[in-house]
Amino acid sequence: MTSRWPRLKALIIKELLAVWRDKKSRITLIAPPLIQLIILSHAATLDVSNISLGVYNEDNGWYSHELIQRIKGSPYFGHVYEFESLQEARKAIDLQKVIVSVQFQSNFSRLLAKGTPASLQMILDGRKPNASQIVTGYLTSIFQTFNTDILKEKGIKLPDLLPIEPRAFFNPNLEYIYYNVPCLVAMLSMLLALTLTAMSVSRERENGTFDQLLVSPLQPWEILVGKLIPAMIIGIGESSALMLIALYLFKVPFTGSFLLLYFSMVVFLLSMVGIGLFISALSHTQQQSILGAFVFMTPTMLLSGYATPIENMPIWLQPFTSILPITHFFIIIKGLFLKNMPASDVLIHTWPMALIALFTLAIAGWMFKRRME
Repeated sequence: MTSRWPRLKALIIKELLAVWRDKKSRITLIAPPLIQLIILSHAATLDVSNISLGVYNEDNGWYSHELIQRIKGSPYFGHVYEFESLQEARKAIDLQKVIVSVQFQSNFSRLLAKGTPASLQMILDGRKPNASQIVTGYLTSIFQTFNTDILKEKGIKLPDLLPIEPRAFFNPNLEYIYYNVPCLVAMLSMLLALTLTAMSVSRERENGTFDQLLVSPLQPWEILVGKLIPAMIIGIGESSALMLIALYLFKVPFTGSFLLLYFSMVVFLLSMVGIGLFISALSHTQQQSILGAFVFMTPTMLLSGYATPIENMPIWLQPFTSILPITHFFIIIKGLFLKNMPASDVLIHTWPMALIALFTLAIAGWMFKRRME
């Protein structure tokens, strides 16, 4: 073992120097992830804000006026248009000028003044189902607050009214950036580890240095470890920098254990390095490596649960999400940042990533051995 360590050490140093001495590689590894975290944390949002809403008020009473003022005062609605007819409101939706239109009956205020429940109509743009559902939630919250505050203040008791107080666990103010930034840290860490290792072998093939490794006294597992350790060092360092930005620039609260986070991060990066080495072993050029990494990342991002909840996916598709390392790491990093996830829950989502890492690294090692033979 002692005779093997100098060879392995030399290979690790060679890999680190190969990345560091290449100016393009340095810039690619350092600058884009930092810039992407800052930009995407604000741009890649699934939140719905600055909403355009229409109002058709046939009532013109005090209660409808007060409710409209509350809607206008909400931070979610940037533009509130008042229409003179129902046809005008529907045309605005048809032209996508507004996403929702609220109609007040002519007797809305009169019914409320008598203590009788009054209904109002919401017309939603069905071409935007996700946004419409979110907007409905915003309006429902405003209506519930209106019921509990204004009607109680006026001494009006509506029958069968159940006062509801909306609360959000782990993120009371529903700050979307608290969800978005930890997910971006995981995604950019995955992107870095995958692209770095996916191009490592194919780059040497193009430069003609991979054949020198094949005729060297290095064993297949030594080549594998020599490619793996530099990628892990760079990946952990870059991920740490991204987390510091999340903590100190975006002020995302961290409530869990850093020890558990780094333990799960190492396992996650091992699984991604294994996949990257597998892609690299299959590819003959860097262009093929980049294409292979892109082919892997596109469905991974769609199935990871970041853009669409896994529960909303078809039943037959949901089991496939379990074989993606980032699906498990998303749960861990959000849980440790926001709700102090216990060690038992972290381990539940860590062992699948460990299995994926063992499988992909074993396949990559077998392919290296096959090429050497």
